[in-house]
Order: sequence, then structure tokens, then C-alpha cells
Amino acid sequence: MASSRRRFLTTVGAAAGGAATFGGRVAGWAGSKSGQITSDSFSPAELLKQHITKPEATSAAIVVQEDPRMPTQEEVESWYTDRRNWGRWGADDQRGAINLITPEKTVAATRLVRTGRKVSTSRVFEPEQHFIRKSSRATGGGSVVDYYGFIYHGQTITHIDALCHMWDTDGMWQGRDPDVELTTQGASFGTIDAWSDGIITRGVLLDVPRHRGVSYVTPDSPVHGWELEEIARAQGVEMEPGDALLVYSGKDAFVRDGGVYAGGDRPGLSVTCAKFIRDHDVSLLGWDMMDARPNPYGLTFPVHGVLFNYGVALLDNALLEPLAGVCAEENRYEFMFMGLPLKVAGGTGSPANPIAMF
Repeated sequence: MASSRRRFLTTVGAAAGGAATFGGRVAGWAGSKSGQITSDSFSPAELLKQHITKPEATSAAIVVQEDPRMPTQEEVESWYTDRRNWGRWGADDQRGAINLITPEKTVAATRLVRTGRKVSTSRVFEPEQHFIRKSSRATGGGSVVDYYGFIYHGQTITHIDALCHMWDTDGMWQGRDPDVELTTQGASFGTIDAWSDGIITRGVLLDVPRHRGVSYVTPDSPVHGWELEEIARAQGVEMEPGDALLVYSGKDAFVRDGGVYAGGDRPGLSVTCAKFIRDHDVSLLGWDMMDARPNPYGLTFPVHGVLFNYGVALLDNALLEPLAGVCAEENRYEFMFMGLPLKVAGGTGSPANPIAMF
């Protein structure tokens, strides 16, 4: 079992981490061999300074400005270089934007609970491998135990991404070298157990389909950051630092209507949502539709980039349709949010059953 796991991780690492694209440029991660800043000589402030002072790079991606509100290539790239949160809470910080959830923020979230109504934002967990073993007792009766085998990252299981899960050519969260921090035995930096005390804060749901008067977001009309601003105003909510932002796009209605939501082109959130997330100091992003594809800026991780650039936890593959219905019934879009990842040593994430309580 251990040897097969080791081979699997080595293969995935080569495929996922061997090259990364930013702004149309392709480069392999080579740590100190290519002059990259490694964990031994790391300075988040110095890396940010390099990005701010370096000459503008020529990008291979060409952005067609059909909407005057769309940012330029340079503006988008600056969101993920000049505005990184690396070093904001110290060079060795592993909690990221979850630091914004202070004890006072959590206490304030509890005051949003008025009726005790609870809504799960998790999909039904159906492991790819599920083995059952029954045992009988000599005195009568018996018991049963389970074995689960699954990969939780992706579009199947509701899960929370740890800060070590992704990176670009500048590295993981805090600029760390994935070749150093990730081994076949797990991760050594930015792991999911950094949030083992739980993510308990004010949650805000922004209902995109309701605002648009449609059933779901379509591939030709991704969600934009300025639209999230409009929805928040229309719903009467104001984003606050440390909030958990849940963006409902109608994935389940899209699939029921025959839409295909997979690894290729798909509806979802535009990179412009990253600016909204950074402007409002969001601590966690939960979504049912993820990065819209294709994206016109050539970014490998258009919105997933908030994970390793801003330190924002990601609640992937959330089931938000029931929560959207309850928010409409309750006529309020703020609640206490509870995301409790498992304490997985060296884990890059964790399955979760986040709860919204009204």
C-alpha cells in the first residue's frame, strides 16, 4: 500500500508541479537552480519588491476588451504579485487569511444565530472504494467496520484545500518551494492541520442566479467581481474582513438541465472575482462552480490563485443550492459559518461538512 501510494504521488507531482503557467508564460519549478527564492533564503517582502520594481513583462496572452470593465493583462497579473499576502502575518505563517478570524470575529458570528436552523453545504460522500467487514460476537450480536479509499480533491467530494495544495512559478504560499515542502510522506508547510481549531466565522452567500433572474450561470457569462459587489448591495449585506464568502452559481441546476461541468470549458467565476476577494479580505471562498474556463488571461489558476497568493481557504465543490433556498426564505444572507476540516497530519486538504446556522 505504501509503495503504490508513493508511486502515485510521484506521478501526480510530476504532472501537476512540473510546469506552471502565469500570464501566458510557461516555466518549470526548479527551486534554487533557476534562481528562485527557496525556503532556505526566503523573504516574502523581497519577492514582492522584485515584482513591483521589475520591468513589465510581455505576455503571450491577448485579452479582447469587449467589456470596458474588464481589466488589462497587467492589472490582473498585479493582483497576484503586488497584492500578495505573503509575509503579512510573518514569513513562517501557515494559517493565511484565516488569521483574520479573530476570537472577536467568531463571537460576533455566534450572534447571527437566532432560530438554530442548520444547513449543510456538503454533497453526499460516496467513496470510490468502500469495503465493509462484519464481525459476530460469541455472546450474540455483532458489529461492522468500514474502509474508505478516495481522492477528495477535484469535483466530486466537498472539501477544504490547504495552503500547500497549489502553487505558481514563484512557489507555494509564502513563496515556499514545493519540491522541498512536499514529499511522498505528505506536506511539511501550509498543511490542513494549521486550521485544526476550525473555521468559524460570519458567512455570506451571494446568489448569482437569483440576482440575474436565471437558473444558473452559463459558459458565456462568467461571474465577475463587480457583479459580486452589486449582488452584495442588492442583498443588503456588506462584506467584512474575515468573512467566509459563499458564491452560489447554480451548478446543480446547470447539470440537471443537461450541462456538463467537468475539467474542460465550463461556467464559473472570472479572475475579476480575485480582486473582490482581496479588496474585502475574505478568509474562505466556498463555491459550487469554480474557475470559469477558458479564461482570457492565460492563468493556470485564475481564481484558485487566491489560495496560495492571498492565503484564502477554498471550500471546493460545495452544495449551495439548499443554502440559497434557505437564505431566500429567511430573507437574510448572513449566518454563522462552521468549517471543520479533519486533523490530517501533512494533509493537502480535507473532506468537510460545513454548516451554516441561522
